Amino acid sequence: MSQLPDDTLRKILAQIQQTAHQSSRNLSLSRAQTAQKDKERRILQLTIAEIGTFPRTEAVKLYKGVGKMFVNVPRDAMEKDLRNQEKELSDDIVNLNKRANIWRSNTRRPALSFAIYFHSSESKS
Repeated sequence: MSQLPDDTLRKILAQIQQTAHQSSRNLSLSRAQTAQKDKERRILQLTIAEIGTFPRTEAVKLYKGVGKMFVNVPRDAMEKDLRNQEKELSDDIVNLNKRANIWRSNTRRPALSFAIYFHSSESKS
């Protein structure tokens, strides 16, 4: 079967399990962060859509929360700020998805290389 001693195989297996566990944990964290960012982005999209329904007159005043106060903000500035926030969240979601793909591949890679090693050593025997 294999020319490696049992102790070495156990160490390799323990390292693979540890790597897989860490990658799985990081993958779960990335998914949770992605879900949170996506929720924030949807809320921003709804807010932008709601502001778009208001008539473009001086009578409509928009306020932005700053700490415990509210500050009157021009509509164009408010829309620009919300669109910038939406773009940042979309970029964050893309980056988190990339990171999740990396963690997903890191979860599979060690076990696959271990299986390939054993398959190749069995075929040599």
